[in-house]
Amino acid sequence: MIGLLRGKILAKQPPSLLLDVHGVGYEVDAPMTTFYDLPEVGAEVTLFTHLAVREDAHTLYGFIALGDRTLFRNLLKVNGVGARLALTILSGMSAQTFVACVQAGDADALVKLPGIGKKTAERLIIELRDRLEGMTPTESTPHKASMVAASPVEDAVTALVGLGYKPQEASKMVRVIDTADMSSEDIIRSALQTTLQ
Repeated sequence: MIGLLRGKILAKQPPSLLLDVHGVGYEVDAPMTTFYDLPEVGAEVTLFTHLAVREDAHTLYGFIALGDRTLFRNLLKVNGVGARLALTILSGMSAQTFVACVQAGDADALVKLPGIGKKTAERLIIELRDRLEGMTPTESTPHKASMVAASPVEDAVTALVGLGYKPQEASKMVRVIDTADMSSEDIIRSALQTTLQ
């Protein structure tokens, strides 16, 4: 099991990034909450990782905060929640907010996340309430990270599609935002916040 990677960021294309660890390039999928905290391309970063092994793929998931990885692993234990949906959940809200929603039994807030229906929200609350008891992940302070991209708007739409939104829906979410002078991460954050309101 690969539990941690420390290396130089070669590329960032949400929800994936390429990490150079002593000459070996690791492709890592990460939630947007991690992308918000990543340093710029070329800088070194340490990620807590989870390796998902399936018949057709070995996928690494990376997280800036250990609490995010712990929550991701707890989400995978919920019936009907796979790695993609868990990544989408962690991209749509911080681990701290998610834990608060589960502990408060706030299914309405969870339903606003893409791919989460009423039944899934209720299942998350029932199955995770006891497991997350006492877990209060700290929210890290996001900082602006520059992304290597031709167009931040295109990157934002691509990232939203990767998080489970339909292409038309992702485009519509981005169109309603004044994207002038915004990085793709800021556009994604605004789109997700607008959706959750």
